[in-house]
Amino acid sequence: MFGTSGIRGAVGGSITASLAVDLGRAVASEGYEHVVVGRDSRESGRVLVDALSAGARECGADVTALGLASTPTVARAIEAYDADVGVSVTASHNPETDNGFKLWNPSGQAFGASQRDAIEARLADDEYELTGWDGHGSKMTRHDAVDRHAAALESAVDIVDSLDIIVDVGNGAGQVTATALTALGCHVETLNAQPDGSFPARPSEPTAETCARLSEVVAATDADLGIAHDGDADRMMAVSEDGEFLSGDALLALFARHAIDDDHRKIAAPLNTSLAVDDYIDPVGGTVERTKVGDVYVAEALSQPGFAFGGEPSGAWIWPGQTRCPDGPLAACTLAALVSEAASLSSLLADFEAYPIRRESIETDEKEATMERVEQRVLASYDDVETIDGVRVAFDDGWFLVRASGTQPLVRVTAEARDADRADELLDAAQSLLD
Repeated sequence: MFGTSGIRGAVGGSITASLAVDLGRAVASEGYEHVVVGRDSRESGRVLVDALSAGARECGADVTALGLASTPTVARAIEAYDADVGVSVTASHNPETDNGFKLWNPSGQAFGASQRDAIEARLADDEYELTGWDGHGSKMTRHDAVDRHAAALESAVDIVDSLDIIVDVGNGAGQVTATALTALGCHVETLNAQPDGSFPARPSEPTAETCARLSEVVAATDADLGIAHDGDADRMMAVSEDGEFLSGDALLALFARHAIDDDHRKIAAPLNTSLAVDDYIDPVGGTVERTKVGDVYVAEALSQPGFAFGGEPSGAWIWPGQTRCPDGPLAACTLAALVSEAASLSSLLADFEAYPIRRESIETDEKEATMERVEQRVLASYDDVETIDGVRVAFDDGWFLVRASGTQPLVRVTAEARDADRADELLDAAQSLLD
């Protein structure tokens, strides 16, 4: 039921008010006595928040409802309100037809495997600790969570010179970014700032294609920077002053290089992160430790000592000293602070060199058997092999990854090298393993 980022699915299909009630019951039955809950801009979230709150209260938990709030706002509110757990009702960057639930610990870290298993077992067995008539929990509404989040961001960064920034909220819950940047002295204009869970302006996921309008506006004005969020603002992507939509690898490299210090030299990133990130942080003594794909696994790595930062090229950025929840608004403010100290965003990345990367997908209804066969062949043929999530083979000048899709009948093949011909060669070698 749980994927790498909570529970998601089609509203009226796998995501129902009945599931929300049971999830609330399961959370409270696991001993979480105070639950913070917020939602993104999807209209279905109103019903799901009410249902989840009812289930939690029925099993004795108190509920603090935040209303419309970004996922990192919810995660930060757990500790702020002395709660035990947070639930964000969101399908993040998924289309408007979907919704779902993300569960968070007070540290801001998503529920780990054992926590997810315990919740899933209760849902499967209908095993809940229902209270009597006099044992139901209370419910209160707080209206200051977004302001608290904005204040925390204002304290976390220092913007030297005022910037002109365009923030594309994407009709989602990320308005806190504009609030915080304004408080930090920037001049902020917004695009698509009206919350609307049908996402009429653009699809929720911020990509170069979906954020074409943002790129156009930034390039046509004197803006120093463009920011884009997904529906719940756990993701942040950016546009440079000349209208270029920056790759996730470039942003990861930039954030990592500026987070590294003498006591924190390690960066956590998933297996499909570009070799260019390693090369970019090597001169400052940084190293990349790769994780399974999914920000939950990046966050788990960041709970260990010696890590400065972690992220996924899809737009999830985590500074463990602040919170172990991907915080798109924090990323936006941090990026603005870096730009304010430099000539421009493009100048900050002038020495970042992107490498040729190749991707293919192979359809199969036998993903598990295919991956077992690939792993056996790789282990018999190569030395530097990682099998924590698919099969990744590293070389001095590149790498390839063969990994089963978590949601589709596909096996994905990715290859990268510093040279285009070598990238093609590695892709061919990886694809031959599936023959």
